[in-house]
Amino acid sequence: MNNNEFTFETRLLHNRHKIDPTTGAVSVPIQHASTFHQYDIDQFGKYDYSRSLNPTREALEDVIAELEGGIRGFAFSSGMAAISTAFLLLSSGDHVVITEDVYGGTFRMVTEVLTRFGIEHTFVDMTDLNQVQAAIQPNTKAFYMETPSNPLLKVADIRAICNLAKEVQALTFIDNTFLTPALQKPLELGADIVLHSATKFLSGHSDVVAGLAVVKDEELGKRLGYLQNAFGAVLGVQDAWLVLRGLKTLSVRLEQSQKSAQILADFLSSHPMIKEVYYPGLKNHPQYELQQVQALGAGAVLSFELADEEAVRTFVANVKIPVFAVSLGAVESILSYPAKMSHAAMPQTEREKRGISNSLLRFSAGLENPNDLILDISQALGKVSESQLALHQGEHL
Repeated sequence: MNNNEFTFETRLLHNRHKIDPTTGAVSVPIQHASTFHQYDIDQFGKYDYSRSLNPTREALEDVIAELEGGIRGFAFSSGMAAISTAFLLLSSGDHVVITEDVYGGTFRMVTEVLTRFGIEHTFVDMTDLNQVQAAIQPNTKAFYMETPSNPLLKVADIRAICNLAKEVQALTFIDNTFLTPALQKPLELGADIVLHSATKFLSGHSDVVAGLAVVKDEELGKRLGYLQNAFGAVLGVQDAWLVLRGLKTLSVRLEQSQKSAQILADFLSSHPMIKEVYYPGLKNHPQYELQQVQALGAGAVLSFELADEEAVRTFVANVKIPVFAVSLGAVESILSYPAKMSHAAMPQTEREKRGISNSLLRFSAGLENPNDLILDISQALGKVSESQLALHQGEHL
């Protein structure tokens, strides 16, 4: 059997970088060299300077390309470095159609940076193909998707939007951070570039900041590789090694976290203190059926809405297990407040337009026992109920 005949779970461990060909080591060597001796004045070797190519970073780039089903991967110093470098494929006068409830850092890049260089954009609800179609302009050169989106977990039809893009000869970028190639393969559905914050599920341990990109077209790979080298926001070798190590356990981590997310989503959906739960694994999610078709699961991230901001404050003050922090996709559960964390770069008026309220919390399920999480969340919601009851009684005194 060759590696391509193995299942995804096996290929996480048994890929072209399974062992070091020189020593037989079962861990990719960390090559710290910044520069490499050349033996010929007219013909340089494969490696010359580590910004351009480094063996350790190259190993990670090879592995993520294989896992995503692409031909070439790229490792960057952060998820935003990967996204920003991909946007450098565009030129002044170009136009981008983009998911409306996109990650706050991407929103900032598009609205505050790309606009300075004459690159236009239109935000749309990508769950509505009519809106996507209507947003296309003569100068549209790219479509940017997050699916499921951050933080409202909306699901866009990847294949349909890629087909629209092909009709106007535009590129499609997809942020696959939430699902990873373990659950979703955008390149197989027609996407041109898959992007990741590898800080999240791919590395999975809250100990590295990294970004990845994968392409399936050789010419596009050359263009993105040129930009990676020119822009220079490459991933350091220690961080590349940490992501490679994290990838080995991706499947088992994500399987457990996804099971917990489903249990929590079901629990929260029936809780009287919760106004709304956003999770594509719930059968009442508007795009539940689409998610079943284009992915192997709903992922480990959900969002839920409480009565108001005061309820959020009480809940956060009393919940014990999850880390209250920026980020997601780690071994520990992470509770985030999008209005002041992931989407702080988005003005409040823009957040409210998109349904990102001050009473919305995002939860990334970790590896804790889900029963412990439910008990913890239950007691915190009990405190919210007590607080609201006391306030209600006070108003009637």
